[in-house]
Amino acid sequence: MNRTTHRTAPVPPTAPVRHTAPARSATSVRHPAPAPAAPAGPDPARPAHRPRRPYAAVLLAACAMLAPAACKGPIGGHASAATVAPAPTRTPTATATATATATAGLDAAPDLLPGMPPPLNPHDLYAADRPGALSPVVRGFPSRIYVPNTLSDTVTVIDPKTYKVISTLHVGHEPQHVVPSWDLKTLWVNNDLGNSLTPIDPATGRAGRPVPVHDPYNLYFTPDGKYAVVMASQDRQLVFRDAHTMRVVKTVPAGCNGVNHADFSPDGRYFIVSCEFSGDLLKVDTARMAIVARQKLPYPGSMPQDVKISPDGRTWYVADMTAGGLWELNGDTFGRPRLLHTGAGAHGLYVSRDSRLLYVTNRGEGSISLLDFATGKLVGKWHIPHGGSPDMGGVSADGKVLWLSGRYNSEVYAIDTRNGRLLARIKVGHGPHGLCVYPQPGRYSLGHTGVFR
Repeated sequence: MNRTTHRTAPVPPTAPVRHTAPARSATSVRHPAPAPAAPAGPDPARPAHRPRRPYAAVLLAACAMLAPAACKGPIGGHASAATVAPAPTRTPTATATATATATAGLDAAPDLLPGMPPPLNPHDLYAADRPGALSPVVRGFPSRIYVPNTLSDTVTVIDPKTYKVISTLHVGHEPQHVVPSWDLKTLWVNNDLGNSLTPIDPATGRAGRPVPVHDPYNLYFTPDGKYAVVMASQDRQLVFRDAHTMRVVKTVPAGCNGVNHADFSPDGRYFIVSCEFSGDLLKVDTARMAIVARQKLPYPGSMPQDVKISPDGRTWYVADMTAGGLWELNGDTFGRPRLLHTGAGAHGLYVSRDSRLLYVTNRGEGSISLLDFATGKLVGKWHIPHGGSPDMGGVSADGKVLWLSGRYNSEVYAIDTRNGRLLARIKVGHGPHGLCVYPQPGRYSLGHTGVFR
């Protein structure tokens, strides 16, 4: 994120002053400014994990009937906790219960969000994202890299085979992210200060007529495909809209500054949102469209960014630019997180196609850290030659290339995922941000630059 020139250096631990978002005005411009390296911070104790509960016999039976090849292990789910407001009691139908039970993990309540496609593999939330596993909906789409340039009001389109710019689309004011729709048929350009979403047809690469939407900094979709969730950063709101018409269904005051990024629980029942300017995390009940818990990250001047859940659904990771690393927490209990240092300006989080690694972009130092999901440890770091500002992006459909925008360098990086070698450095417009690789494997999109399940 980091959209304003009114940005000061990270505050030392002795002076816990919070950043606030600048007031919106007709002439306000939120140009990105480089984030300096943050001082080392505390390393809070890791919250205790919940004890595992054994499968019920009905789960094993249902799993064997519905997806024998996928019945290999758990993903975490939604459990009640003292810090979370209780959800209303639900009485699912027998069919819904059997389906949910068959796909829930050891820790999960057997109660998927109604209408949500069940996970392919209860071990791995990203099992549908394997190399080349494209949905029939997108198989005819040409492979392209879409780069929104916040300071140029354009989207640069790159052919990943040639590393050449093939077109430039003129869109609304300050485009932040290019977001695949839940049904995979449309790419939405988030024109934040233009108060609109520009649709792009990924079959033709052509932009359509903008749809009026106020303050669309970022965009997500509920796992059932019913609602779009607009992260209205300046308005300090989560706005639930019809996923197709973008008509407002419910507006939820965030109570924090800079609502930013999110990810959903394995059962789809809740999602966790980062608030960049106030250093908060929110826990939101998906069905109720209500905030049920919140906490401030325990680091002075914390600036949380991208949010990702681990393949097994047990651990949530939140990048923090000021703290220079990842917060690790249990989403179900929503307890005190633990900080894992990765590098200055930790920002974007991307999962490898084999679900083994998490790529962490350290924008302040021009590097990418590699976290091993199985061990929870950092296993490598790639540095961009001659420096750079790796920000947002995604992994190619075959898993061989990590594509990232260079936020402060007006460029895009193509990085070999086998060894971290820089394959290409491509000049684009000014302020490139939420780059989208499209198409990607997956059955449906949860939004952002491509969170697929």
